[in-house]
Amino acid sequence: MTLPSRAGLDAVPAYRQGRSAPAGASKLSSNESPHPPLASVREAVQDALGSINRYPDMSAAALRTRLADRYGIDPRLVTVGAGSVELAAQLIHAVAGEGDEVMFAWRSFEAYPSLVRIAGATPIAVPLNAEHAHDLDAMLAAITPRTRAIFVCNPNNPTGTVVSAAELERFVSAVPHDILVVIDEAYVHFDRTDSYGAGIELFRQHPHVAVLHTFSKAYGLAGLRIGYAISPLEVAENQRKVAVPFGVSDLAQAAARASLDAEDELAARIHEVVTQRDRLRALLADAGWPAIASQANFVWVPAGERTEELEALLREGGVITRVFPGEGVRISSGSIEDIDRVAATLVRTEAIA
Repeated sequence: MTLPSRAGLDAVPAYRQGRSAPAGASKLSSNESPHPPLASVREAVQDALGSINRYPDMSAAALRTRLADRYGIDPRLVTVGAGSVELAAQLIHAVAGEGDEVMFAWRSFEAYPSLVRIAGATPIAVPLNAEHAHDLDAMLAAITPRTRAIFVCNPNNPTGTVVSAAELERFVSAVPHDILVVIDEAYVHFDRTDSYGAGIELFRQHPHVAVLHTFSKAYGLAGLRIGYAISPLEVAENQRKVAVPFGVSDLAQAAARASLDAEDELAARIHEVVTQRDRLRALLADAGWPAIASQANFVWVPAGERTEELEALLREGGVITRVFPGEGVRISSGSIEDIDRVAATLVRTEAIA
């Protein structure tokens, strides 16, 4: 007996989680925070444990109100989901279906093409430019009557490059208003350029912009899965229709609210991650690897045919990375000790050479 199988799923690869690290090694494969949860966040989660026999608040009303107050917007424009990836899926399902197109740069966030195909739409991948950044002119040229949404990952994963605020404004202004521009700012807290916060400002100025943020990276809540989108009202209402019911736990909501109360502590942690990111890039460049200047919490090395060589060298030195065969290696910014291990590995490699 052959069980039914949905047509088209053969073209959808399963998402690959960053490889785990053996004991004593540095796991720099998943863009996670290297810091343990803040004490205040642990306490908030502990307090919420007493009610896990009840369903969570599906609307996340308290968190959405906090976020709406922060940005000075109507709470109805804020939606929550199990991380920015689930919110990206919500947005795609909210605006696109069979026969429609959803555009993104490539290489960019690995889940985009799969999410589009799962929604029944057609993914349109526009190659990055020679600087490993979004080619906005090529993206504008790729718009067709079937285009329903365009994702701009800023900073971009896995390259860490950014679209400047001025370039993003020009691009959004040129996109027809019946196409949703989704500015995915999962890594925005690590951005030290003028593009920081550009997504929210563009949302205020244009009727066809949505912005994605996550608590997984800078806030260190990757294991609890929570993020939020700020979208035009019609889109936000449709997101709520396609969202997985009760998809965000009360534990995650409590941790997110506590994290918003602890942003001074988190800022110090973010600064350390940025410092180690820049150090990581310098170490790689000094060792002769073509590391790209990054504004995220990782560094991209477009090693091409030497990709497997670099991954193996780092793995032998106890550093686990994310490898894209034949393209490059993405190395997350970890703790000082993690980057010390990278440094020791590169120094040892130079000595052997």
